[in-house]
Amino acid sequence: MPDSLTLLGFGPTGWGLPILGGVVVTITLALATLPLGLAAGFFIALGKQSRDPALRLSSDVYTTIFRGLPELLTLFLIYFGAQRVLNLVTDALGFANQEISPFVSGMLALGLVFSAFASEVFLSAFRAIPQGQREGAMALGLSRFNAMRLVILPQVLRYALPGLANLYMNLLKDTSLVSVVGLADTMRQTGVAARVTREPFLFFGAAIVIYLVLTILSSFVIGAIEIWTKRGEAAR
Repeated sequence: MPDSLTLLGFGPTGWGLPILGGVVVTITLALATLPLGLAAGFFIALGKQSRDPALRLSSDVYTTIFRGLPELLTLFLIYFGAQRVLNLVTDALGFANQEISPFVSGMLALGLVFSAFASEVFLSAFRAIPQGQREGAMALGLSRFNAMRLVILPQVLRYALPGLANLYMNLLKDTSLVSVVGLADTMRQTGVAARVTREPFLFFGAAIVIYLVLTILSSFVIGAIEIWTKRGEAAR
C-alpha cells in the first residue's frame, strides 16, 4: 500500500493535484463571495437607517431571515429552489432551461448569509460615528455623497474591519458546505480521497492543515489592512 507521502503527493497514485485544485476552488469561492456580501451588507445597513419605514422593515426582515436560517439550508434553497424558479421563467418565455452551477449557488447562498451579518457590523460602525461628524461635513459645504465618501465611509471601514474580519474567517470555513452540492472544493476532494483510499485520518487531517494555513494567511492580510486603515492615527 502506498505510504502517506505518496498518497498526498503529485504522482500517479497521489491525490495532491485534485486536492490542490480543491484549494483553488475554496479560495476563489471565498474571494468571489466577499465583495458581493460586503456590498449587499453595506446597502442593507443604509436601508436600516433610512427614513422610509418600508425600506427599514424590508432590511430588518432580510437580516432576520438569513441570520436565522442555517447556511446549509440557505444553500439548498438557492441550489434547488432558485433553479426551479429559473426553469419556470425560461419555460414561460420559451427559452431553453439554464442550469445554476454549484459555484454560483454557493456564492449566492454564502453571500446572502454574509451580507445579513455584515449589515449589522456596518450598522454598529455607523452608529459609532458622532453626529457632529456629519454636521461638520455639511457645514463645510460637502454634499451628502461627498460627506459619505470623504468623512463617514473611511471611519465606518475602520470601525467595521474587526467584525468583518471575523465574518470572513467564518466565510472561509463555510465554503466547505458547497461540497454537498457537488462543487470540487477542498472538503469534497479530501473526502473523495479518504473514501477511495480508506485513509480518512490522513486526508481529513490534510484538510485541517489546509484550512488552518488559509486562516493564518488571511490573518496576516487582515492585519496589514488594519495597519493601513490606521495610518492617519499614527500621523496624528
